[in-house]
Amino acid sequence: MCHSSCLKFGSKHLTKSLCLDKRILEVGSLNINGSLRSYVTAFSPEKYLGVDIVSGMEVDIICSGENLLSTFGLNSFDIVIASELMEHVLDWKSVISNIKNVCKPLGFIFLTTRSPGFPYHPCPIDTWRYTLPDFEFIFNDFTIIDLCPDPQAIGVFIFAQKPLIFSEIDLDSYSVYKVKHG
Repeated sequence: MCHSSCLKFGSKHLTKSLCLDKRILEVGSLNINGSLRSYVTAFSPEKYLGVDIVSGMEVDIICSGENLLSTFGLNSFDIVIASELMEHVLDWKSVISNIKNVCKPLGFIFLTTRSPGFPYHPCPIDTWRYTLPDFEFIFNDFTIIDLCPDPQAIGVFIFAQKPLIFSEIDLDSYSVYKVKHG
């Protein structure tokens, strides 16, 4: 899922020189209200693979974010995209870890998500909200190239690069805002 500010952030960072001949994974690729897929595939990546927990438009493989590493293996993709996914997962720490670990050294991650104050929107669930300081901490094991609030809605965007020598941060004791509904 993606709206116009996500697409604009994507066009700023996901350039032809970055995407050409690269292996790209989109996590949460079901196209409900827009996607970066057609924009990125116009740049001729070696492979563009979309995964989601349900089948549908722009989903190539059924796979949860928690199972990326076991499905694809360590350091499998040059770019990992997760647009408007992270608020909809059960185990955000596992999904973040999987995204970081399927990304190759010197590869890139592109994530957009919602922050506290954004309305409840189950698809199929809506569980978490993230802030800029959350992403500063969660991704301090990457080189953060761009971290900014969504200019259109309450959310946060990040574009970051995995270091050549990667040592994953321990997120066990870190908490983010949990959505309560009902």
